[in-house]
Amino acid sequence: MAAPAVTVMPAALHGPMVRVHPVVLASIVDSYERRNEGAARVIGTLLGERHRVAVDMEFAKNMYELHKKVSSTEQILGWYATGNDITEHSVLIHEYYSREATNPIHLTLDTSLQGGRMNIKAYISTPMGVPGKTMGVMFTPLTVQFVYYDTERIGVDLITKTCFNPNRSIGLTSDLQQVGSAATRLQDALSTVLQYAEDVLSGKVSADNNVGRFLMDLVNQVPKITPEDFEAMLNSNINDLLMVTYLANLTQAQIALNEKLLNL
Repeated sequence: MAAPAVTVMPAALHGPMVRVHPVVLASIVDSYERRNEGAARVIGTLLGERHRVAVDMEFAKNMYELHKKVSSTEQILGWYATGNDITEHSVLIHEYYSREATNPIHLTLDTSLQGGRMNIKAYISTPMGVPGKTMGVMFTPLTVQFVYYDTERIGVDLITKTCFNPNRSIGLTSDLQQVGSAATRLQDALSTVLQYAEDVLSGKVSADNNVGRFLMDLVNQVPKITPEDFEAMLNSNINDLLMVTYLANLTQAQIALNEKLLNL
């Protein structure tokens, strides 16, 4: 029996978008690192939510049933595989997932770093061919966007910094360093906005209505507080912090004194 034909189309500029959480990529890399000896490729199931060669399928079903007990809202969106190419075996596996999900997504992660980086691509398939003849499958790339929650921003930024470190490692920063880094980024962003506004006023750059609306929304979100009230609020918070620090040191000294008295 002849294998179905495989066609990969250029990435579409408009159409469905695949939003990938960083944990998904970390899980794929972890599975690749823990693969069995002699295995050159790793595949798995993609789970998430929809907004308007030998594969152990029984294992995939069992794992999905266990996952549903924890995350009942998530459904099968498709499957992933390590590598940079779509093979004839990919068509057979994709056909299986077509029974479990409508128009499943195929996500590939290049763990071999062929292009000097870990490329991530997403595809959907479309049947092609002449009626009554051998059918093929056309894989159309989708736009991939990496998303994460605001509370995960610090962890993602910390992992990203390892790309610029020769040792591929980075140490944890203190709270004060985090505040300083955030203040620096905010200052750079404000400088960029001010420069853009000056260029528009001087006629160097044509005005963009969308940017103007974004800036107006940003200005309206800033709380209107007088300098005197802001200074009073800041001093009050500092006093509260100093009081907590004083009480913590006092408690520590009291515990140390009690230990010395007990040892007499």
